Amino acid sequence: MLRRRKMVRSFSGRPVPPPTLDRLLDSALRGPSAGNTGGWDAVVLQGPEETGVLWEATTTPQWRAGSRRWPGLRKAPVAVVLFAHPDAYTARYAEPDKRSSGLGGQGGLGAPGGGQGDLWPVPYWFVDTGFAALLVLLAAVDADLGACFLGNFRGEAALATALGVPGDRRYLGTVLVGEPGSDDPPSASLARGRRQAEDVVHWGHW
Repeated sequence: MLRRRKMVRSFSGRPVPPPTLDRLLDSALRGPSAGNTGGWDAVVLQGPEETGVLWEATTTPQWRAGSRRWPGLRKAPVAVVLFAHPDAYTARYAEPDKRSSGLGGQGGLGAPGGGQGDLWPVPYWFVDTGFAALLVLLAAVDADLGACFLGNFRGEAALATALGVPGDRRYLGTVLVGEPGSDDPPSASLARGRRQAEDVVHWGHW
């Protein structure tokens, strides 16, 4: 499964059967989570009317007109929009079994760099939500579907407002899922190649 995973950026538009989609979303719940907090939520958009809300908030007419990816991306039948919940972690780490960490507290995490989030060397709300995204990507491969991850580059506030997301959540990104389309231009980034184990693994010391 791992060797078959790749980013699919063109879709046929055929709907994903509900039982299959349920399995993908259940897989996302199997990821590790700091303090077993599970501090993330997903808004699942299906069909052009719902996914159109995502595109309207996170892209521009100029990008859509000039992107070779747009015709294939827009046909994705499912968009799993992922939001992290920072305050859930500070609340969890204020509980008795985690209080000694000094990471507990309240407030201020809805905005980047705010409040108690500054105490955390690693913002695990993003780490855990990233785990969930990866598990959806892998579960899609297992279901013989295509999927890709779209990061948060633009329109976070507009998207949250359009979807009715609470103000204390942070948009991480979206996993598009569906049957692969026939026209999926290779990414130019593939020319960089994939790093090998000898390039990244350091045994005993750097």
